[in-house]
Amino acid sequence: MTAAVELRNVHKRFGKTEIIRGTSLSVAPGERVAIIGPNGAGKSTLFNLISGRFGASSGDILLNGRKIDGLKPYEINRLGLARSFQVSNLFNNLSVFENLRCAVLWSLGYRYAFWKFLSNLRDANERAEQVLAMIRLDRRRDVLAVNLTYAEQRALEIGITIAGGAQVILLDEPTAGMSRAETTRFVELIREVTVGRTLLTVEHDMGVVFGLADRIAVLVYGEVIAFDTPDKVRADPRVQQAYLGSVLAAHEAEGPDRATQPDQEH
Repeated sequence: MTAAVELRNVHKRFGKTEIIRGTSLSVAPGERVAIIGPNGAGKSTLFNLISGRFGASSGDILLNGRKIDGLKPYEINRLGLARSFQVSNLFNNLSVFENLRCAVLWSLGYRYAFWKFLSNLRDANERAEQVLAMIRLDRRRDVLAVNLTYAEQRALEIGITIAGGAQVILLDEPTAGMSRAETTRFVELIREVTVGRTLLTVEHDMGVVFGLADRIAVLVYGEVIAFDTPDKVRADPRVQQAYLGSVLAAHEAEGPDRATQPDQEH
């Protein structure tokens, strides 16, 4: 079976500093994979490499068997990969529905044409309505994105990510900044909208990681030290020593009402 996403001995250097050091990873179609690791491990850099924001210093990155390293982000997106970011990136002065409709236009074959009225594009409107229902923002359809709650903005960003029909989804810290109750609801939403799709997510909340991922990749100092099922990763002595033990202890100490903020890293 051809991997949905595959990294082969990927390196990334910034000047003399090597952030990603020979990472290899193979994600199967339809699989949900969480990438975890301490701050500065290179998680966001890895996402930037896969999505085309950064070019690899060496190694190969493949999407459904096709090499994509060297392609621009929009070219990779058109091949079926979409990504959300740590900070919501929306059209704040457009409504929820209008944000979603913008996201579906290119995938339906519409290009730049000033003479077309968007309200007349039946297929685009129907697809936007479908995604609106999937992300449970029907009642907020005509609300400007800037006026949504933080959790609603993140849900809208998920909707924009899937609206174009991408089969490979990258989510960067999707639950950061949410309360425990919001996180629980949001994980349910992610499960629903990624059915049949391949998911890679960077996440610090271990409750989210162990509840969502089929497999977990542990990245430490730019290297994958473990890539296995949640139970096996949890029991791996190398992972416990390098990262997991201290994080789980901190997670349990935070209690049920914690709200975290996105971590910025290379």
